[in-house]
Amino acid sequence: MPSFDITSKTDVNEVDNALNGISREISQRFDFKGSSCTIERSDNEITILADDDLKLKQMHELLKVHFTRRKLDAGACDFKTVEKASGNKVRQVIEIKQGIDKELAKKIVKDLKGSKLKVQVAIQGDELRVTGKKIDDLQSAIAHVKDMGIEQPLQYDNFRS
Repeated sequence: MPSFDITSKTDVNEVDNALNGISREISQRFDFKGSSCTIERSDNEITILADDDLKLKQMHELLKVHFTRRKLDAGACDFKTVEKASGNKVRQVIEIKQGIDKELAKKIVKDLKGSKLKVQVAIQGDELRVTGKKIDDLQSAIAHVKDMGIEQPLQYDNFRS
């Protein structure tokens, strides 16, 4: 029976490469001269430490530009609230989304079942398995999920016929 998987994975090596590029650009840019802005990653979290809100916004733009250069989707970043740090600085934690969380998985399953497509959807951990009798139904399911307007980047893997 034909099937495919819906997953959401971000390559952390490419994230590291993007962050290294950001660090280099911060050290070379004139508007960051004398500032102590840093960006670093641990596990699936990026921490930005900036002098003020203006520098934080500039670092957000750098993050989006460098992610795009590395063919990463900036939608994989979940920006948490900005908090005050020591010495009048601001800190923000950005979570890198890995896998499909339960709420999003349930939403996709409900939407696919309500679409009257002849496919079955099963939640398998942090990914979804979609099966159907016809390849055309599976292709329609992929198009339907893409049209849902989900911000998180999704990949459609293991398309088996």
